[in-house]
Amino acid sequence: MKTLSGISVAPGFVIGKAFLCPEDEREIPRYSIAPEKAAEEIQRFITAAEEAAAELRALETNSRYFQRSSPRNINKEQAAIFEAHLLMLEDPDFHYQIKARLESKYENIEWIVFEVSRDLSRKLMESSDAYLRERAADVVDVARRIIDCLLGTRRFTLTGLDEDVILAARNLLPSEVLGMNKDRVKALVMDAGSRTCHTAILLRSFGIPSVLGLSNAIREITPGGRIIVDGGAGLVILDPDAETLKSYEKKIAGAEKAGRALSALRNFPAETTDGRLVSLKANIGVSEEAADLDRYGAEGIGLFRSEFLFLQNSRGSEEEQLEAYSAVIKAMKGKPVTIRTVDLGGDKVLPGMQMEENPLLGWRAIRFSLSLPDLFKTQLRAILRSSVYGPVRIMFPMISGIEELEEALAILDEARAECRKKGQAFADTIETGTMIEVPAAVMTAGILAEKSDFFSIGTNDLVQYTLAVDRGNEKVNYLAKPTHPAVLRFIKQTIDAAHAKGITAAMCGELAGEPSATALLLGLGLDEFSMTAASIPQIKHIIRSISFESSRALAEEALASTSYRTVESLVQRWYAEHLDGI
Repeated sequence: MKTLSGISVAPGFVIGKAFLCPEDEREIPRYSIAPEKAAEEIQRFITAAEEAAAELRALETNSRYFQRSSPRNINKEQAAIFEAHLLMLEDPDFHYQIKARLESKYENIEWIVFEVSRDLSRKLMESSDAYLRERAADVVDVARRIIDCLLGTRRFTLTGLDEDVILAARNLLPSEVLGMNKDRVKALVMDAGSRTCHTAILLRSFGIPSVLGLSNAIREITPGGRIIVDGGAGLVILDPDAETLKSYEKKIAGAEKAGRALSALRNFPAETTDGRLVSLKANIGVSEEAADLDRYGAEGIGLFRSEFLFLQNSRGSEEEQLEAYSAVIKAMKGKPVTIRTVDLGGDKVLPGMQMEENPLLGWRAIRFSLSLPDLFKTQLRAILRSSVYGPVRIMFPMISGIEELEEALAILDEARAECRKKGQAFADTIETGTMIEVPAAVMTAGILAEKSDFFSIGTNDLVQYTLAVDRGNEKVNYLAKPTHPAVLRFIKQTIDAAHAKGITAAMCGELAGEPSATALLLGLGLDEFSMTAASIPQIKHIIRSISFESSRALAEEALASTSYRTVESLVQRWYAEHLDGI
């Protein structure tokens, strides 16, 4: 028996037979051509690129069909992968690089495509930007598809799998994930990859337990051998012994039983044993997700990441935004929807946006919106107009001071006036909230609360900015501890400032959906938890199993602690005493 450790991408326990995805070992021909043949080779490339684009469109069409007919559907986030590949196929700069390389080297077009894509992929991999590094796989995927068309060959596909397997691969590309038989792939392990690569996005969306970033697992796994995948822990166990098998069989049975028990809580309130009631809401990124929230018991949407519309369409028109917002509000059937205005910049860049030296400290979120008031007003008008379909709230991201909040509210007033002038209806009362994500906002929370109807704490950025840790940097992300005393005191200070002014304090960062933090956040006085919808049942179970008084005592002790290690040990002991672990 041997245990491998990697990156947890999608949770779940699976015991099954390993299937090794064959590696692409084909040789790409390389030979010289006469200069007068260059035009002919370029035409071959154009034809192949068109053929590859047609294949991608057909694959997208099929995926959209399965979205309607299969519970494991494709959403707009997945469709963005198709769009990214199509954009590269049609990118004039990519075509120019191919043509320039061909006319300087006069070699066959297959080799030219390989060289250009290899060089581009290497440059992306060397980037300090995690997002750009993860796009290297997309470049390879597109180039392989073009070369296949040029050579008239087709790679091995996973479409025809006819038995249940745990798929093991060195580096599975997004198009290969989309094309595989997802009903037969029960789990997936991969040497390459990260939590935010496109392949990981797809695997989470399809609900396939997965562990990535294993480095050399493909060399260790025996084809047809029995393995265990523990997606939540990021573990892959090869040739498990009888005792380990029995242990995981119990875990699988327990998970199924727990899932049924948690689903039964859907219609119960998130209320402690001594009567403290809080609200549990969902975070979403695309409008299609709203239709699935009721089965998890979400009391509304605490964060709708509206920037996805812009990332998809570069410039979402007012009508496109209105359609998306309205669809979500209608789907929630009277439950409140909080729409965050676009949080672009940083690692979420529109085509044409200039890369900055320090993007996370630069032109992003509310700074982006305030510098483009016409674009900002377009979004605000769309949100206002959508409010006729149900309760909606507007939330401003990355506010660092009252000046930014006042300017955003003034532009919102202008948007209201423009809607009235056009005879466009909107709700009389729409709450506006401030995201607390930077230390400056925490330190002036009492001032910001004067002009806010609610606060929402974005812990992902608050941790990053408080501790000066780029969470995407593998060398330092181990320092990004939300249990650091500074972070906990900032959270408490924000909640207290909100309550002092009579407004609610919510949290929409990843910490809100972390079971080990639930009691601590409850004890700090948090009013609303917003998280990935699938996390709601477990968080509700914890809240309904503990008292507010005991959680408040935990929070007081944590606030007096001097290190994150002390806090983590304290929380572990508390859970062992009150809930027998998590």
